[in-house]
Amino acid sequence: MAKEKVTDLVSRQLEPFLAENGYELFLVEFVKEGKDWFLRIYIDAPQGVGISDCEKVSRYISDWLDEKDPIQQPYCLEVSSPGLDRPLIRERDFTTYQGRLVDITLYRAIDGKKQMTWELVGLREGLVAVKDETGRQWEIPRENISKIRLAIVF
Repeated sequence: MAKEKVTDLVSRQLEPFLAENGYELFLVEFVKEGKDWFLRIYIDAPQGVGISDCEKVSRYISDWLDEKDPIQQPYCLEVSSPGLDRPLIRERDFTTYQGRLVDITLYRAIDGKKQMTWELVGLREGLVAVKDETGRQWEIPRENISKIRLAIVF
């Protein structure tokens, strides 16, 4: 089964269960790392996600996967929260986290940098707007961004 189909299938199965239990689906990945396959499910909730929440979702989807057996190859199932340094994936993430610092990794350097921690201004028409340390605003095409995630500030 192609990885897109696995993620779509798992997402469709999970969404009603998650909604009934006060969670939301953040991301489903089915990836090969080395010789091993991983089915990773990231869940979120307004009150945050703890170990018992991950265990509850893991038991539900594990039982369903065991019964339906839709994945042919061996894999490891992982359920977790997106974490404090969550990636910004969905369009609404760029609105939710406006004003927060984000760690950005670029494919092509701008102003001689490929990695920076700047303030998120927002997303408009495929451009991620950010402010650097001096207050200068930059608009970075989303396709030039390899990774963008919330920065952890100590």
